[in-house]
Amino acid sequence: MKTILKNLPLFLLVCFSVNAQNLDKADKNYKNLAYVDAIKTYEKVAEKGYKSVDLFQKLGNSYYFNAKLKEANKWYAELFAMNQKVEPEYYYRYSQTLKATEDYAKADQYLDKFYALSGNDKRASLYKGQKNYKSTIDKNSGRYEVKITDINSKLSDYGAAMYGDQLIFSSSRESASMAKVSTKWTSNSFLNLYAAKRAENGSLSNPQKFSNSVNSKFHEDTPVFTKNMKIVYFTRNNYTKGKVGKDQEEVILLKLYRASLVDDKWIDIVEVPFNSDNYSVAHPALSPDEKTLYFASNMPGTKGQSDIFKVQITGDNTYSVPVNLTGSLNTEGRETFPYITEDNELYFASDGQPGLGGLDIFVTKLNKEGNPGGIINVGAPINGPMDDFAFLIDKPSRTGYFSSNRDGGVGLDDIYSFKETKVIELDCNQELSGIITNSETGEVLSNAKVTLFDENFKELQATQSDDKGNYNFSVECNKKYYVRGEKEEYETKEAPVKTPNKSGKTVLPLATAKKIREIKVGTDLAKTLEIPTIYFDLDKSYIRKDAALELEKVLVVMKLNPTIKVDVRSHTDSRQTFEYNDALSDRRAKSTIAWLIKNGVNANRLTGKGYGESQLINKCADGVECSEEEHQLNRRSEFIVVKM
Repeated sequence: MKTILKNLPLFLLVCFSVNAQNLDKADKNYKNLAYVDAIKTYEKVAEKGYKSVDLFQKLGNSYYFNAKLKEANKWYAELFAMNQKVEPEYYYRYSQTLKATEDYAKADQYLDKFYALSGNDKRASLYKGQKNYKSTIDKNSGRYEVKITDINSKLSDYGAAMYGDQLIFSSSRESASMAKVSTKWTSNSFLNLYAAKRAENGSLSNPQKFSNSVNSKFHEDTPVFTKNMKIVYFTRNNYTKGKVGKDQEEVILLKLYRASLVDDKWIDIVEVPFNSDNYSVAHPALSPDEKTLYFASNMPGTKGQSDIFKVQITGDNTYSVPVNLTGSLNTEGRETFPYITEDNELYFASDGQPGLGGLDIFVTKLNKEGNPGGIINVGAPINGPMDDFAFLIDKPSRTGYFSSNRDGGVGLDDIYSFKETKVIELDCNQELSGIITNSETGEVLSNAKVTLFDENFKELQATQSDDKGNYNFSVECNKKYYVRGEKEEYETKEAPVKTPNKSGKTVLPLATAKKIREIKVGTDLAKTLEIPTIYFDLDKSYIRKDAALELEKVLVVMKLNPTIKVDVRSHTDSRQTFEYNDALSDRRAKSTIAWLIKNGVNANRLTGKGYGESQLINKCADGVECSEEEHQLNRRSEFIVVKM
């Protein structure tokens, strides 16, 4: 039954059996989220040879939303075989189902198409920036020993919380004490909370109903307990005091509830105040100090199908306004099932981050403000081609549990135990530093204001460069920043930087020039005006259009200062013969002079010469192996002021 609670979107529909007789009724079932009944009719229609984009989309979606990715793959393949225009989202869904069949090469092809169609989608940009995601995940893999537990039923068992020597989990196994009530999303019984005995080695036994006051005739799911085990937060359908709440579409959504343990009974079951009849709130998690509550929701402000939010607990069932987690954690996909360790590590499930298929489990380190750093896929065998979610770990013993609908299980979803055999580095810290200099003279600039911005240009920190021109910021791994340098009488300089996904130091120097620049005899106008290399085509000496744009800067200065005389000096690298380079550079110097004269500079104000490879500025002489960048430094033009 996790398919209801973890799958797109975060809501549930309660309805009774409908015998779909035709396509119109199937469409009605689909609209009402009764996917099981919709599938029955749609497949009968498809078996008769009927084909349409709408039919294959709905068949694919009906399986996709039930986490049956391999079945969805069949119908999405039929959809794309029609070669009709479809929304970009279907390229992403198809790629997910291809991963479920472990066809990662084809999945990446459709992710490339998804990126081309929707490059602004964070899922697309994450994929584009991590195209080697599979090899990265492989490096993180092999750190867990996994085995299935003994408490699984033939239906759904998933999501868990440690409660003393018990594991509290959700199950849709039928109860003899209740009449069978089922959801038409999956046709399975609604979930209740069960308690299983937990042994020191992690094995589970003797599952029993947890609490009659907490369990209802609808869904209960994913509890989290305070350390003193006196308060529990849990997920339930919108059902309070025997009354069912529905949204405008007559859908029963999910809400968070809070209960207190008094005299061994759970009482005072109340909603949290940021619930709503119009969106879902589910899957609670508590920070180590129990002052912050994390959860999944599709409330207004959600970036994707569900995001992870947090609120500050300010009193007895009073809270701050919910806010999305910052950074690159939330995507246009599903982020759900948060779990936080004593070390402030946040584990969560996502199908928007680059993964192996379906929901994968990821981990990040929360900073002191409770916001995430770099995102790491925990790798196989925890993650696989299907849905993997609801991770929790006991840090001292390095043992824990997660849920999955992978092949080889007992039921629709099963609970697995694990032992972590190798700890991954999560305390990823980056130092961003640099030196502020005068771009003309190389002089270091002290007391310059240096400001750090995030990728959306929100100001994060500000500092001053020291007496040696140095600045320093403590930043997060795997994030994009902008750094701005400012100093009186100098131009403002700004540059982007992306920190790597590992601890270390990132260096970003900033060189800026004075707003009013002094020109005197000996000044190289190329440096003063920050003119890059004047490029010529190979073995040619005529002025290209891009070179002409740079020469315009010299032209303006010479027209504004009619007494200036300039010596044009052209240089080459050491490749080719000395004689060849000497002749080529001389032709280029003369061509540059001719262009300036043609555009209004008197010929008696210009001299020039080619120096070939005779004045190299680095080691790259004949016979010395150098990079293209090193050779480029020698291919330069100089405009030296020889008279004012």
